[in-house]
Amino acid sequence: MIRVQYFARYREALGIEAEQLSGEFATLDDLRLHLLARGGVWEVLAEQNLMCARNQELCSLQEPLREGDEVAFFPTVTGG
Repeated sequence: MIRVQYFARYREALGIEAEQLSGEFATLDDLRLHLLARGGVWEVLAEQNLMCARNQELCSLQEPLREGDEVAFFPTVTGG
């Protein structure tokens, strides 16, 4: 199982804070593409400025995944 968390406006758009997924996902991008295939509101995860973390460390979409990992998707944060 992989625990997936959604933060900020992604959580609001998707209407879900977290979920557990099972399956074969070699990278974070494989997982993201699986989620995008759901269609509709899940298209928000196709944004170019998407940020992600694996086990609470920022990473790229090319980061390898393993059973038991925790993944987070969140938009970039700007302030001023």
